[in-house]
Amino acid sequence: MKQDLTLNIKGMTCASCVGRVEKALKKNDAIISASVNLATEKATLRFESSKINPSSIIKLITQAGYEATSETVNKEAELNQDKKLILLSILLTIPLMLPMLGIHLSPWTQVLLATPVQFYSGARFYKGAYGAIKSLTGNMELLVAIGTSAAYFLSWFLLFKGELHLYFESSAVIITLVLLGKYLESRSKMQTTAAIKALQKLTPQVDSSLKVGDLVSVKPGERIPVDGKITEGATQVDESLITGESLPVEKTIGDKVIGASINGNGNITVEITALGSETMLARIIRLVEDAQGVKAPIQRLVDKVSSIFVPVVLILSIITLIATGFITHDWKTALIRAVAVLVIACPCALGLATPTSIMVGTGVAAKAGILIKDAEALELTHSLTMMAFDKTGTLTEGKPSLSQLRVLELGEEKIYSILASIQSGSSHPMAQAIQKLNKPLLEVKAQKALPGLGVEAEVMGVVYWLGSKKILQGTIPSFGLEREAMGESVSYLIERDSKKIIAIVTFADTIKSEAKSTIEALKNQGIKTLMLTGDNHGSAKLVAEALGINHFEAEILPAEKSQIIQKYRDQGEIIGMVGDGINDAPALALADVGMAMSTGTDVAMHTAGITLMNGNPLLIPDAISISRKTYHKIKQNLFWAFIYNVIGIPLAALGYLNPMLAGLAMALSSVSVVSNSLLLARWKNSK
Repeated sequence: MKQDLTLNIKGMTCASCVGRVEKALKKNDAIISASVNLATEKATLRFESSKINPSSIIKLITQAGYEATSETVNKEAELNQDKKLILLSILLTIPLMLPMLGIHLSPWTQVLLATPVQFYSGARFYKGAYGAIKSLTGNMELLVAIGTSAAYFLSWFLLFKGELHLYFESSAVIITLVLLGKYLESRSKMQTTAAIKALQKLTPQVDSSLKVGDLVSVKPGERIPVDGKITEGATQVDESLITGESLPVEKTIGDKVIGASINGNGNITVEITALGSETMLARIIRLVEDAQGVKAPIQRLVDKVSSIFVPVVLILSIITLIATGFITHDWKTALIRAVAVLVIACPCALGLATPTSIMVGTGVAAKAGILIKDAEALELTHSLTMMAFDKTGTLTEGKPSLSQLRVLELGEEKIYSILASIQSGSSHPMAQAIQKLNKPLLEVKAQKALPGLGVEAEVMGVVYWLGSKKILQGTIPSFGLEREAMGESVSYLIERDSKKIIAIVTFADTIKSEAKSTIEALKNQGIKTLMLTGDNHGSAKLVAEALGINHFEAEILPAEKSQIIQKYRDQGEIIGMVGDGINDAPALALADVGMAMSTGTDVAMHTAGITLMNGNPLLIPDAISISRKTYHKIKQNLFWAFIYNVIGIPLAALGYLNPMLAGLAMALSSVSVVSNSLLLARWKNSK
């Protein structure tokens, strides 16, 4: 049986650590997949539970040199411990720097100050280095351990030779700077999860005795404690922190409410439909956490580079040592330069470049009502060239009203009752338009769907068809054609056995007020637009022309939507699809990026890579905007991560960068990458 597991991992410092943990896990055949994220310090796994258990998986990680747990880790407590260690290191290191000011320290005083820093404060580097050597890999700890040990033991060698110029301050300063850099980096990383924390704080405290089906009373101004539907009262609800919708939403009897949203001005009674981990808020938190824990495709390339980075640096350091020693005949200087190369060339920034950007990007997107299910969807969205839309519920309100009824037989009231009876129980928008008329229902039997055509039902012993013109056996009536040309959807009520048209009913839907702005925003982003609909050609043309949509396909069956998506993909388009219904699910799955409206069905949301938490189509260009900003940040971060090393390593090798400055540069590289990612938090949506 396949099982998923998420573990918190302690001790990872760079991209090489990530590779080492993944390598240790993937060696085991029982582990199907393993993805380790440096920024979240988590491993996401899928494994065969019949072959291996979680405790054995934790043991594999421990053997690789890291600590793993399935329990929640208190990051604040860990940071406080690190802070105390850094303060101790700073207190011991500052006196070692006094000789730079002309104040003399005896060699043995330097030993007393530097040794605790080297072996107590720096113990984590030795522990990590040991694990790296044991698994025949390299990581940041190995570079720092070798570099500082070289400076520390060189100082002992010089001390016994009677020389006064020692390098204890170099080893101590490097360790202190690296620890300080990691501390600042950890603090910054905690800010990247601010969106998740904000959502978690919203989670209401609920009486443990409550269960689904119970009724709860919510007073004006209170936070609604559960997901449910209103059974009494009417109000306005502020759902902004969950859906990104800034204006309060009118709610009345029968309407759904989301737990953690804020009740407005009315007393309401809510019937509970979901509690705990099944609520909308809990599912949103899980989605965002999952997206932040999964690697983007670009990160795989970074991981490959990081896997060879440390061995290459070690070779460069040895070359620096040998070349400088033979050229200058000053092996002390050669060793110091080799140490500087080891210290500056750290893959920390490389490992953080992508995941920190994705964490901040998915967080601010969630705040705006855009739920990104995985990092791949976030990365792909920036390169879209075409966006396909389902019409009803996406560009239009999806709440059609009955416009015209042309009765040909049986009388108006009888026709209304037949229509209401055929559509009883259906959730289709046109069915709901008929149901709202509250006409008396007749005895119904054998209701069944006619895919792509309509429905069939037996009412009072007579079998009827109700559907679009595709269900007709003969000529389309002129009344139907006229209403289609006016942009209305037309349904025909037919007596199946005689094939006679009994009535013609037409429906009108309203274009969403934000739809035109959405299409214009997409055009400004350089994205072509396509509308797909099962509605008639006249209705589709009217909407397409009103909104300025580039292409449209009308009167298509649900299965044909995915075929059209594939056609455009074959033409080289990178295509997104926006939909809200069950019939959109195949097209959402086939598109390069699927976007589902949360106002639609759960099937559509499950299939799509991105869920738009309210019905506002302006969230579509917003999703593309945050994707582009995030991808741009990733590229910026990778540039800075590489440039530090491209410039720093030659400077260190040539003696222009001493080990202390190298340590400072290495610490700053990680902090600058995380800080650059945090700038994404300034992104604003179109509203």
